[in-house]
Amino acid sequence: MKTQREYPRFIITPKGTKWVEGGHPWIYEDEVMDGPSGIENGSVVDAVSEKGKYLGSGFLSLNSKIRIRLFSRNSNDRFDAEFWKRRVKYAWEYRKTVMRDDISCCRVIFGEADGFPGLTADRFSSVLVTQTLSIGIERIKDILFPAIVRVLREDGQNIAGIYERNDAVIRSLEGMEQNKGWYRLPGETPPDSTQAEICENGIIYRVDFENGQKTGFFLDQKYNRLAVARLAKGKRVLDCFTYNGSFALNAAAGGAEHVTAVDVSASAIEMAKANAERNGLADRIEFVAADVFDILPQLAEKGKAPYDFIILDPPAFTKSRKTAGSAERGYKEINYRAMKLLPRGGYLATASCSHFMPSEAFVRMLKSAARDAGVELKQIEARQQAPDHPILWNVPETDYLKFYIFQVI
Repeated sequence: MKTQREYPRFIITPKGTKWVEGGHPWIYEDEVMDGPSGIENGSVVDAVSEKGKYLGSGFLSLNSKIRIRLFSRNSNDRFDAEFWKRRVKYAWEYRKTVMRDDISCCRVIFGEADGFPGLTADRFSSVLVTQTLSIGIERIKDILFPAIVRVLREDGQNIAGIYERNDAVIRSLEGMEQNKGWYRLPGETPPDSTQAEICENGIIYRVDFENGQKTGFFLDQKYNRLAVARLAKGKRVLDCFTYNGSFALNAAAGGAEHVTAVDVSASAIEMAKANAERNGLADRIEFVAADVFDILPQLAEKGKAPYDFIILDPPAFTKSRKTAGSAERGYKEINYRAMKLLPRGGYLATASCSHFMPSEAFVRMLKSAARDAGVELKQIEARQQAPDHPILWNVPETDYLKFYIFQVI
């Protein structure tokens, strides 16, 4: 290396070097040839090739198979408070560009895609909800979190506090405990409530960011919900896996004749009902607490087609490659059932939110389901996550949401 660096050096295998030079920010345990001992977990380290070429700097994780998570490839960077503030500003300016005025509820930071390995930060009106999944981010959060608030406030945004949703099991892989609660900003008192009211696509939601799934609300489907609303006028809609009723509400607001919203969780159904009442749409939506895998066959047994638009937005059926096969069978089952239930000329919106179900596998599944159902699929739209969840082409893990709308013929 041409310049003296202050960070510990870890030598990477030729295979790992090729992987990193191809643009991926993760260096796995078996790709580290050599490095100093006694380095504290979560420290910033340099990765170099066998020949000493600088590859990048990242967080060391002693407990994870992902041993180093790179966040910089510039050997001139110094990772002080100003560096992290600049990085936050880049992320926020990007959101202002791609989301325009639609920034009161959006993803402010999307992990590796924004150069913050293992960090998610979602904005729900005046509250930021974070999830920290890497030990490196955990170590610097007292620098990073105030910087995020400062950048947004300097831009005129009203930010009252940060709530941490660190109750994810995956934290144990980084040697961290699970927890949740308000982050204590210096000299500030956090809000009293762990709920926020947001407006998305003109629809108002009450978000429970303390107890809801993930950070409390799924922002990635924002514009896919609008796509459904555009097709819903006059339709009889079945929204499966409705959670907080977001697709059902968008369909009803789009002029659907009637919407049936189904979720296995009774508490989710109650939340969805409250959202429907808040928006004056309760008379157009019927809410059913039931297992979608049960209700689709039951509807088919009735021998008629009560719906002409079905929406399938299930949770991730797989969170590892080991279960991808069984997940594909689950996706096929619900899509096959929906295709069989729809009349000719009906509409299907279907999604997968797992990056362990790659696009080619999801498409293969849909073709197989259509073949078995004896139908053809006329594609209307192929969509992905909203642009506040940016996709890095060299990091396939950032490309996770598949969303298709078809006419079934």
